[in-house]
Amino acid sequence: MTAKKRSLEDIKKHHAQYSLRKTTTLDDQPKIEGYDFSKPFDFQQFLDSYATTGFQATNLSQAIEITKAMQREKATIFLGFTSNMVSSGNRDIIRYLVQHKKVHVLVTSAGGIEEDIIKCLKPFVLGNFESSGKMLHEHGVNRTGNIFVPNDRFAYFDQWMQPFLKKMLEQQKKSGDVLCPKDFNRELGIAINNPSSILYWAAKHNIPVFCPGIIDGSLGDMLYFFKQSHPEFLLDVTKEIKDIVDIALNADKAGAILLGGGISKHFVLNANIFREGLDYAVYINTAQEFDGSDSGARTDEAVTWGKIKAKALQVKVHCDATIAFPLLVAGAMIDHDEGVNRK
Repeated sequence: MTAKKRSLEDIKKHHAQYSLRKTTTLDDQPKIEGYDFSKPFDFQQFLDSYATTGFQATNLSQAIEITKAMQREKATIFLGFTSNMVSSGNRDIIRYLVQHKKVHVLVTSAGGIEEDIIKCLKPFVLGNFESSGKMLHEHGVNRTGNIFVPNDRFAYFDQWMQPFLKKMLEQQKKSGDVLCPKDFNRELGIAINNPSSILYWAAKHNIPVFCPGIIDGSLGDMLYFFKQSHPEFLLDVTKEIKDIVDIALNADKAGAILLGGGISKHFVLNANIFREGLDYAVYINTAQEFDGSDSGARTDEAVTWGKIKAKALQVKVHCDATIAFPLLVAGAMIDHDEGVNRK
């Protein structure tokens, strides 16, 4: 059966009827517009323009406002971050937040601990994503994205850690107490005594740094070798969960800024189940929810588990945290009286 041929006039008539049918105008909603670069540049107005830009710029604007609310309401702020945040320049931004006591609890993975120490001994360097893995391996260079980490960094780390581990073992024998990772990290911060270090400022301001997966990394390798000759050395991860849950339970209001996924994200969320969920939540990561991973899960999924309250201010920013996190801090966590030039 052949379709009836429609005339151009019929098509125009149908289109006109469709276009003129009753519709909701939404004239009371903010209109989409970006920053006007024809005017003298103003950084604050530039950040404010994200609110009406759309897509992830608007989500970032929401994250900035939620972070402001956390601080305004004096919430206990949990900052969770994966180790690659410390591999990158975001380490210096996290260090700033800890130095100025703008966050109250840190949670990271083993790499976030060891790389903070390693960078005090010798820096990482900029490389590129396309470098041959075979070639780099032959030259003793490890690659984290476009960041290069030569093997000698780990040699320096090993040399620094050996006397530290022996001191911790002596302390354990003398006191009879077994350190948990949080207390171990505090001792690391005291020992490194370097103001470029996150752990240094955390120890100085008594800000706990939790690391439930502390044996997953170079630090774990060193603990393995140390245990060969000192099998009595122990770390108590059970105290780690008790201490973070106690902090969550004692918080009048709780907020979280979570960079990336994995154990650092979930350890924060799981602790806040005990207080019936976070009051504020900001996620920044590029993971997707379609494989059912916690790393990719949106904030609304956490609501179903009681990790975030249903009425909580919450947003996920789908973006590389090395782009979004510095803007979040600039927009929400820098005091005007700190002499920051915002133009």
